[in-house]
Amino acid sequence: MSLLVFYIISAIALGSATGVVVTKNVVHSAIFLLITLGAIAAFFILLLSEFLALVQILIYGGAVVIVILFALMLTKQGEFQEAAEHTRWPGAAFVSSALFVILISVFVADAPKFGSASEIKGVSIEVLARTLFEDWAVPFEIASIVLLVALISAIVIARADREGDQS
Repeated sequence: MSLLVFYIISAIALGSATGVVVTKNVVHSAIFLLITLGAIAAFFILLLSEFLALVQILIYGGAVVIVILFALMLTKQGEFQEAAEHTRWPGAAFVSSALFVILISVFVADAPKFGSASEIKGVSIEVLARTLFEDWAVPFEIASIVLLVALISAIVIARADREGDQS
């Protein structure tokens, strides 16, 4: 039964991830991204990691997709149409596919070096919180500052473009 659920979630994740890349409308692409992130959260639930599923939904599904949608709303739609008309897409698709095949072959060759997933013991939320806020406190704060600076910069750039259009 769980294998069937895994296959269904996999089909949803792969289909919506394909929709992110293939769809020409960027708002639809953001919605497909939200569906993909929800499917990844479902994978975490299947792995009995409810906390990671919750974090996946709240941070990525909520915050990141909302920031992407705000960025899309603050930019001009004509910029996206120009980017879609480039003829380099087939070459880029070929190069990225070749790179993907090479990486997969390297990971498959190294797979016996890794242990079984059944050897992994459960990690409690308390242990995860201690590790995050004691051992990784400085990188965590640096990442939050970088994200804040990026968000403020995007707002300033969008506001400067709008003021330039009005004058």
